[in-house]
Amino acid sequence: MSNRVKKILKNPAALFLTLAYRGVFNWMSDEIYLKIAFRAKLHKKLNLDNPVTFNEKLQWLKLHDRSDLYVTLVDKYEVKEYVANIIGEKYIIPTIGVYDTFDEIDFDSLPAQFVIKCTHDSGSIAICKNKLKFDYKKAKKIIDSGLSHNPFWAAREWPYKSVKPRVIVEKYLDNKQDKTDLRDYKFFCFNGKVKFFKIDLDRFTYHRANYYDLNGTLLPFGEQAYPIDLKRKVKFPNNLKLMVKLAEKLAVDTKFVRVDFYNLDEIIYFGEITFYPAGGFGIISPSEWDQKLGDWIII
Repeated sequence: MSNRVKKILKNPAALFLTLAYRGVFNWMSDEIYLKIAFRAKLHKKLNLDNPVTFNEKLQWLKLHDRSDLYVTLVDKYEVKEYVANIIGEKYIIPTIGVYDTFDEIDFDSLPAQFVIKCTHDSGSIAICKNKLKFDYKKAKKIIDSGLSHNPFWAAREWPYKSVKPRVIVEKYLDNKQDKTDLRDYKFFCFNGKVKFFKIDLDRFTYHRANYYDLNGTLLPFGEQAYPIDLKRKVKFPNNLKLMVKLAEKLAVDTKFVRVDFYNLDEIIYFGEITFYPAGGFGIISPSEWDQKLGDWIII
């Protein structure tokens, strides 16, 4: 038995969500499922009649804030045309190809570096930095697994339910001057306005995450899963204000949305749009910030 399986079996919340991801609880209504999942993950009752906290309001939005446009915005391929029409084609990561299956990809025609990901979820990704050393079997396993599951069932993030599972191959983004991790800036937009942004640190080693206000001041809260790094000094790009402006253009007419951008040597690329960070199950620490963030969502 693998260590991952052992951890899941010892954690009721992880076990519940794993089974849900595999469709075991498909018969449950969204509301009933979310109440059970909320208690399992956050150990508290979900108040949908009078939601107060950030996580509660995200669950409320899943049930009551629905627009066909959201399906387009969470589709990693379809969203590109929409975003290009709003802020410009130059901010879009070039697409090399779109396929229904991994086996359709003609790898001989691909450049030496590329990124493969599923269009309908956020975790199925394979990065090729050198085609001669690329592990095709491992990549196929990751992508095939992603294509076989609908992420909607784990957190009932309804826009994903209708996204067609496909495979997209994109241009590999490389930090030519800064050789640190590829950094993305996640802008939290409340009723169309950016209130703060998040930066993930050392994602592939000891993952931490810092939150900053629009002046670049470190905010005194974080996620329990990814603690803040008080000692880390981050140099912000000169075009940070431009990213804020672009995020707000994309956040128009939404109650809450997170807009992500990559910034490589002052060149901005759109990353993705997220309506429910951590599925609305992220443990925010200190806990009072869960309510402070919730106050900013007007429903």
